[in-house]
Amino acid sequence: MIQAIGVIGSGTMGNGIAQTFAQHGFDVRLVDVSAPALDKAKATIDKSLTKFVDKGALSAADRDATLARLHFSGSIDHLADVDYIVEAIVERRDAKRDLFAKLDALVRPDVVLSSNTSSISITDIAAATTRPEQVLGMHFMNPVPLMTLVELIRGQSTSDASMELAESLCTRLGKTGVPASDYPGFIANRILMPMINEAVFALMEGVGTAEAIDSVMKLGMNHPMGPLTLADFIGLDVCVAILDVLHEGLGDPKYRACPLLRRMVAAGHLGRKSGRGFYRYA
Repeated sequence: MIQAIGVIGSGTMGNGIAQTFAQHGFDVRLVDVSAPALDKAKATIDKSLTKFVDKGALSAADRDATLARLHFSGSIDHLADVDYIVEAIVERRDAKRDLFAKLDALVRPDVVLSSNTSSISITDIAAATTRPEQVLGMHFMNPVPLMTLVELIRGQSTSDASMELAESLCTRLGKTGVPASDYPGFIANRILMPMINEAVFALMEGVGTAEAIDSVMKLGMNHPMGPLTLADFIGLDVCVAILDVLHEGLGDPKYRACPLLRRMVAAGHLGRKSGRGFYRYA
């Protein structure tokens, strides 16, 4: 029975994943090499849980119990005896391969290693380990505590047993695991990123303002938020990184990141996290 979960990376996705597992009764160890990042994650999780309490979706006692199940550390050595791993570090192939090689040598041979990557090849990451059959993608959606979808990506060698285990964990989290094959961008970003990119091209070419483009997609296509607002929410640097993976992996020029998108990233206008993207944020 899976009970102890290791989550590596305490950014937006990592702290959301850690919170979600803890809310559903798992003992969670959240690891990040940055002490300030861990402090920020603690504050973010506490704030998120308090919102649930304020809305009546969670009791104060359950919030306190959730927080008690969370443990924070600056070293992966504290993950040596966990039952399952979710990696949520920076979206860089080399960084993930290096981490998975270290985890492979650290944790028990039976432990499944999963990655929250939104676009990088699971097969490539798994090749850095001696257990490729126990490596898979577990791509949560942001914000993790609220979104029900989890993409479950099968690498070239991922076993049926590993996929079934990940799917069972999704069920225990109240989420729906949807299987996807190991192609660049998987399902979600294979479809989403070209839409966002095309919206940026439309803005660059003066087809409409950011507000107009977003309004068309919200009012005409019934999307909960427009593509440019969503890009700001995701992070424009993350959008460029995913588009580069799609472009390189599939070799089709239709995945080429819009020059305006690259220019904004170069200027440090990354969206919500920097205070400025297609919109300004206080």
